[in-house]
Amino acid sequence: MNKEGPLIHPAFRLNGINYSLEALKDVAYSLIKEGEPFEQQMGDFLLDWLLDQDTILVVTSGSTGIPKRVFLKKEHMVNSARASGEFLNLKEGDSALLCLPAGFIAGKMMLVRAMVLGLEIDFVEPSSDPMWRSLKSYDFVAMVPMQVQNSLSKLDRIGTLIVGGAPVSESLRGSLEASKCRVFETYGMTETCSHVALKKLNHFEDSKADKVNPFKALTGVQFSKDDRNCLVIQAPDVGQSELVTNDLVELQSETEFHWLGRYDNMVNSGGVKLIPELIEEKLKAVISERFILTGIPDKKLGQALILVLETEQISEDMNARLGGVTALEKYERPKRIVNLNQFPLTENGKIKRGEVLDQVLALLTSS
Repeated sequence: MNKEGPLIHPAFRLNGINYSLEALKDVAYSLIKEGEPFEQQMGDFLLDWLLDQDTILVVTSGSTGIPKRVFLKKEHMVNSARASGEFLNLKEGDSALLCLPAGFIAGKMMLVRAMVLGLEIDFVEPSSDPMWRSLKSYDFVAMVPMQVQNSLSKLDRIGTLIVGGAPVSESLRGSLEASKCRVFETYGMTETCSHVALKKLNHFEDSKADKVNPFKALTGVQFSKDDRNCLVIQAPDVGQSELVTNDLVELQSETEFHWLGRYDNMVNSGGVKLIPELIEEKLKAVISERFILTGIPDKKLGQALILVLETEQISEDMNARLGGVTALEKYERPKRIVNLNQFPLTENGKIKRGEVLDQVLALLTSS
């Protein structure tokens, strides 16, 4: 990445130990050879980072399609780490916890931030409750929503928490209001070296502010929309002069937006374009099971909106529960309810909506 080799801040520590470059290479080899699978992923990434190459090979999660191989410039990953540090006010010597898989961009970037900013980072095996074994406090942690939900009683031991990988539900946001921990939701993807925008989730002066609080860009990032109302990202510091996404947004300014849902999930029912993610937010208060809304072919409507539940049996009161959601417009009410025993998920816990739809169509065709 530069003539001096990989950028490692002299204050960087891994599990409490300060390593020279050569010693860190030995650690990486040891993790690959003798470590658990999650440690082998860490070792692979550390070794790639320390090699005299300008790029890193990263594989996307596959939540919106087939996983892709992406080459990222180390220079761009460093720029991303610095921009995050500036936004979140991370300082040399701050403590951090890696509890995400290092096989994906979120875990890799936690290590990069630590190496670039001089953080003292510990790592634990990724799990649904990553802090249960430790009583330590940390200045900075990144988690997925499921981990946050299972760590609510321990969040006061975290200074700043970023949450990504899936949208944060309204109920989880409500649970974060009283926490001393500063919590931000992230927006980004592998191609942008993790997040390019952050959304504050708590510590509001006005209790209603969370309802209108947008995602805000990191330094050097700007936003626009295409003719589909999908977000376009200009982030030259991380290698994206113009990245067109499939994320439907309400643009507030060149640096702020509200996320609405995915264009590829949109359901056109009788000429009405429905965004499943927005309707799902309205239903989460009455549905405890994991679920999604999707569209199936319909002779009259073109597509019919249906509710798919992850459950062995649909409860008898489900229609009554849905009927009690007064916020639903007439056309937002599902035309049918279908159940699957288990949803297909990516390695980091995202629902594979396309595969869920395929299974539903196969089920309906055979019945």
